Amino acid sequence: FLWATSVVSQTSITRSPSCKMVRLWLALLVLSSAAFADEHDHVYEVDEEVVLWMNTVGPYSNQQERYTYFSLPFCRGKKESIGHYHETMGEELLGVELDFSGLDIKFRTNFPHTVYCKVTLTEADMNTFVYAVTNQYSYQMYLDDMPIWGMVGEVDRKTSPPTYKLYTHKKLDVGYNGKQVVDVNLTSDGLVEIRKGTELEFSYEVNWQSSPMVFHDRFEKYLDPSFFQHRIHWFSIFNSFMMVVFLVGLVWMILVRTLKKDYARYKKDESLDDLDGDLGDEYGWKQVHGDVFRAPSMPLLFASLIGSGYHIFAVTIITTVLAIVGEFYTERGSLLSAAIFVYAASSPVNGFAGGSMYARFGGTNWIKQALFGAFLLPSLICGVAFLINFVAIYYHAARAIPFTIMLIVPVICIAVILPLTIVGTVLGRNMSGTGDYPCRVNAVPRPIPDKKWFVQPWLIVLAGGILPFGSIFIEMYFIFTSFWAYKIYYVYGFSLLVTLILAVVTMCVTIVCCYFLLNAEDYRWRWTSFAAGASTSLYVYLYSVYYFLFKTKMYGLFQTVFYFGYMGLFSAALGLMCGTIGYIGTAKFVRKIYSTVKID
Repeated sequence: FLWATSVVSQTSITRSPSCKMVRLWLALLVLSSAAFADEHDHVYEVDEEVVLWMNTVGPYSNQQERYTYFSLPFCRGKKESIGHYHETMGEELLGVELDFSGLDIKFRTNFPHTVYCKVTLTEADMNTFVYAVTNQYSYQMYLDDMPIWGMVGEVDRKTSPPTYKLYTHKKLDVGYNGKQVVDVNLTSDGLVEIRKGTELEFSYEVNWQSSPMVFHDRFEKYLDPSFFQHRIHWFSIFNSFMMVVFLVGLVWMILVRTLKKDYARYKKDESLDDLDGDLGDEYGWKQVHGDVFRAPSMPLLFASLIGSGYHIFAVTIITTVLAIVGEFYTERGSLLSAAIFVYAASSPVNGFAGGSMYARFGGTNWIKQALFGAFLLPSLICGVAFLINFVAIYYHAARAIPFTIMLIVPVICIAVILPLTIVGTVLGRNMSGTGDYPCRVNAVPRPIPDKKWFVQPWLIVLAGGILPFGSIFIEMYFIFTSFWAYKIYYVYGFSLLVTLILAVVTMCVTIVCCYFLLNAEDYRWRWTSFAAGASTSLYVYLYSVYYFLFKTKMYGLFQTVFYFGYMGLFSAALGLMCGTIGYIGTAKFVRKIYSTVKID
């Protein structure tokens, strides 16, 4: 501050009428930067202020239903309020609502038991606190970006009728190493019965203790290795890997043994004269060579779905790798912010895949396809989030998305995602838009013969998702527990490995399914391969219903709508990704087998 003042005083601006205003502005700028720098670089001097932020409060059974801390009739400390701005879009979308506690906390300075405010309970305040205690409300705070959880109160059921008590004292034990905060623990005390007219005295105390913990390892206390690195988790990975070995062996057997017999039979048929060939027993996948590369029905929709699936798979891999490198669990909303950035930046992948495929199908309305592909997934997400937001606003929940953020999302779609998707579409049409198929497509589609019940497309689609789901359902349990409960997911190496295993399993299963379909002389393999892979999402959604009913204690309209709405979005995105992976593998397989057989 003195440096800024001296610089201003030595310039000619001191002689202007606005000198005092400029001096004041510079001083406030320097002071404000000093006030907020500590929380970001996590370095403090002795007696320097450490801000305690109050975040949200809500039912312990569902960490997604959250309300602002001061929506309950708590009172603030005596220090002047400090405003918090959302640093990332992820914070906004996750419902982070930080309010300054007003408590005076200084680095390495102990504070004894101190009453910071008093509240006399009205009947409305009493009913609010009783409701919160009855529903086991917990709250969250942040000290130097380290989360702290505490319960609002407890029910004493030893008395008749039960009495409802509120915690009025917060004891903070803070550990430091050098100039940095490395540990913080909360002890709630001071239980007071909640009655109308009772004067509540809210108090706190702070004890600082030197700690040998390294700053880089301070978040390890929040992780749960015994849960995420349990031997069941490792066994599930091994089980999925063995499934991959089995399926790859099965596909290899089809490629080497079964197809070898098919080639031998077709070669024998070709050696017969025309009359014997006509009277021969012709059947199998060769008979549909004139229709197997025919464009699917609704080519624009199909190309857009495949482009979106490519996009989601790229975002999943890139974001997971970034999470492994960057340890996103240490920063609020960083994973979601990174996913949004990666999704916007990788939009050319969507355009290239969808645009090139639509061109190979003979499509000419490429602008419409680019628009549809660019807005397919964002419009679905925005539509579901918009409906859920109405429920959140009705309940005054912190999860309610602000109107400004609701405007930013369309701006990102129009200003970033759409132009990049169009660029990718143009590149895809010019670089990979020619359908160089090994077989000529007949002008008139071949009639599809009747086939046995076990090779019907609908049954193949339903069966195609069972094994891919079996390879990931254990991982789904860990992911669901971290998102809907109080676990911090940090084993992104596991999730990356499971994603790759899922891709291989889905690819192998759809290849086998579509081989049976083609052998039944049904050439509608494009939609079937996509739907067979995408059916994995159906089983994931059914598993989420089981998880909701038997693994959570959620109840009420808000929690139900929020859970099933966002689980539906998760399942839809997973279905697009798995469907695309299944189609990619099947397309390579189909092209391979038809390029090695002689077609007249």
